[in-house]
Amino acid sequence: METRVAVMAIIVREGTSVESLNGLLHQYGSHIIGRMGVPYRQRGVNVISVALDAPQDVISALSGKIGRLPGITAKTVYAPEDALKD
Repeated sequence: METRVAVMAIIVREGTSVESLNGLLHQYGSHIIGRMGVPYRQRGVNVISVALDAPQDVISALSGKIGRLPGITAKTVYAPEDALKD
């Protein structure tokens, strides 16, 4: 199956959803290249970036599930397909 490379930006505003978020990221862990989280205490949010290599429907499913968590926003940017080496 063809995969896409993408980066998902996640903004966490509600600490009560962090356990659910981590559960989803663990569930999709085989597709995650890496992740970085930065707490921004002055603004009361956490910023997380997740690099993925997965089929587009898997990335969309993960983004949708994360975006439905209370107090969490997720947006995904895909790498141009013609810019990647096989």
